[in-house]
Amino acid sequence: MRTRVKICGITRVEDAQAASGAGVDAIGLVFYAASPRYVDVQRAREICADLPPFVSVVGLFVNAPREQVEAVLSEVPIDLLQFHGGEDSGVCEGYGRPYIKAIGMQTGVDPGAIMQVHPHASGFLLDAYQPDIHGGGGLSFDWAGFPQAGERPMILAGGLTPDNVALAIEQTQPYAVDVSSGVEQQKGIKSREKIQAFMRGVERGDASRARS
Repeated sequence: MRTRVKICGITRVEDAQAASGAGVDAIGLVFYAASPRYVDVQRAREICADLPPFVSVVGLFVNAPREQVEAVLSEVPIDLLQFHGGEDSGVCEGYGRPYIKAIGMQTGVDPGAIMQVHPHASGFLLDAYQPDIHGGGGLSFDWAGFPQAGERPMILAGGLTPDNVALAIEQTQPYAVDVSSGVEQQKGIKSREKIQAFMRGVERGDASRARS
């Protein structure tokens, strides 16, 4: 199986172009004002306007008020919602859009229990527990805690880089990987070279996966 790839925290048109040109499946736009990768609606529209077909746009929110999410959805062509806060299933399902729920991995967290209370999620993103920034901090978690099988797609995030993504894929066998800081030259600014190197790492991981 080919591992899907999302580059999150896109803030510039040229970074979205670099990602799509490298063959990613999705880009992530962060609508969380406390993040250094936050984009407003106008910038998000500019980024989406130059995307080629078949590259999905994921909108990331953290405990956002309903009016904020609705305002973004009315102006930006979001394909998939991603919730990184304490949103319950009612909130996540309330926009009539497919969504994925992020799970901050820490001692005592049972991913299976969270999955059960989000029965309609399209997938789950497992990330390092970062309560202040909710992702994008370059931290990883113990991959031994990554579920080896699930009824819905499992996405690996947290501390992934061009150097470790192949090993991460070999060990966790995810549906997809999600990277942000690992392909940056500075916060919020992506590196074309690192994106391309990351994709080569994914290819190596998939090749090893196919042999196993």
